[in-house]
Amino acid sequence: MLAALAVLLTGIAGAEAAPTAHATPAGAATQAGPAATRAAGAGPAGRQAAADARAAEDAAEDLTGDITFSAPSGTFQGELSVTLGSTVAGAEIRYTTDGQLPTASSLLYTGALRLTATTQLRARPFSGGAPAGEPGTALYVARSFDATGDLPLMVMDAYGAGKPGREYADVATLLTDPQGGTASLSATPTVATRAGFHLHGQSSATFAKTPYRLELWDNEDDDADYPMAGMPADSDWVLRGPFSDKSLIRDALVYSLGRDMGMAAPRFSFVELYLNLDGGPLASADYQGVYMLVETIKNSSDRLDLHQLEESDVSLPEISGGYIFEFEWLAAEEPTLTCTGAAATCWQYLEVSDPSPLNTQQRAWLTQYVQQFHDALHGQNPSDPQTGYPAYIDVDSFADQIILNELSRNMDAYVRSTYFYKDRDEKIVAGPLWDYDLTFGTGGYFQNQQIQGWQFEQTRQPVGDDWYLRLMNDPAFVQRLDARWRDLRQGLLSDASLGERIDALTAPLTAAAQRNFQKWPNLSDLFVGPFLTPTAATWQGQVQYLRDWLTQRAAWLDSSGWQPSAG
Repeated sequence: MLAALAVLLTGIAGAEAAPTAHATPAGAATQAGPAATRAAGAGPAGRQAAADARAAEDAAEDLTGDITFSAPSGTFQGELSVTLGSTVAGAEIRYTTDGQLPTASSLLYTGALRLTATTQLRARPFSGGAPAGEPGTALYVARSFDATGDLPLMVMDAYGAGKPGREYADVATLLTDPQGGTASLSATPTVATRAGFHLHGQSSATFAKTPYRLELWDNEDDDADYPMAGMPADSDWVLRGPFSDKSLIRDALVYSLGRDMGMAAPRFSFVELYLNLDGGPLASADYQGVYMLVETIKNSSDRLDLHQLEESDVSLPEISGGYIFEFEWLAAEEPTLTCTGAAATCWQYLEVSDPSPLNTQQRAWLTQYVQQFHDALHGQNPSDPQTGYPAYIDVDSFADQIILNELSRNMDAYVRSTYFYKDRDEKIVAGPLWDYDLTFGTGGYFQNQQIQGWQFEQTRQPVGDDWYLRLMNDPAFVQRLDARWRDLRQGLLSDASLGERIDALTAPLTAAAQRNFQKWPNLSDLFVGPFLTPTAATWQGQVQYLRDWLTQRAAWLDSSGWQPSAG
């Protein structure tokens, strides 16, 4: 198990697509499954590594275009001299340093450029006043110091524009992987790209240690796919900064458990982030601590590999999938699905995130399908395989989702960041997993983080959705859930296995955690924002709190029989 987790922590966890993943459609497989199946050198992993290498090379070549730069993208101290060339014979070179693509009236290159500040150097060959080749970009980040670490180092520089809001802002992005166990700011980065970033999350966006959404860009501001920290190439990422979670691993713990249970969950890699917002050279004060670089939830070949719905797909079987939708209490954005049943039980805040755009016919079809599930769940014989909820949902995936939500006592469970997907001619599957920082005794905003009791019974008005209450009051579902729990407790969720997993997740963070809490000394703070959090003098004490809470919670679930009346 520890060997598999070590592979998982490099960000290359997952399994080859299979017909099912714990009785789920193949869409879950690339974000789910035992990490050991992706061990370096194995057939599927070898093919993935080769594909990622090609993607990285293609993206880098697209960025440099028909321009040659004497110095590769990276960081520098003091002054850097850069000479430009072109693969287009006889062309003149025009260049910019303000982030704009060069035009025929941009600066004419006549000799070596001397850089003293962070610069996005963009150039293009011209002939006769017209473009004669593809533009090229190199990114040079000025720094006033050097630093090393044993995690990947991510450097982001916003060219002095300050912290972004909710719209994407230009940011130079460099990622340097460890070589021989050490990553250095002075080393040539593994990935260097143009990118955009903006604030991510709701309450967490107000924290000083801010989470960000990151989109990697090419020269035309279109998506650029790069493999990041061992994860398959893509353009869309999230930088989650554990802050209320002072163990640093709550999200990672649930994602890794979910994958090994067969659920869809994002890959991740821990990194140390340096973010420069003020326009001066990157300084030691720009250190932001330990972050999780996480895959976003999206329908793509290396994430949720569902059928891609086109706007022209308005009849069966095409219109039946694939869809990704989620509960976002008080935060759902259009398009949403509107329930037509009794107001007392009807769902609310159910947002469709894929496909985008969602046309009128697709919205109506998915609404009707979800309504049929809802009505079957409220029918006279809800567990009937033909007429009840099993006809519409992958029951085992819902059971696994509930197990992880209740084991972690996730404060946002069932009402926020609660995802579902539906592929063509398949049932609704619970997942992918997302947002598990307010768990394992952290959160407490509604005093619902006690070791005893049921999270699914906690309601926030006006939510309306009662899917999980109905499932947990159905004897057939509870029997199935209890059997699954008992089986997992013999292996993956045994006390010993859970302890080993925590060891594997925390071992690589030992040195970085010390630096993180020097930057953010909140270990003994009772409140982080509005949330009650555990207190301890050390990071190791926070990890021990997590261990103890998890062991006690699992023991309570053992005794509960998964009966609502037990709470």
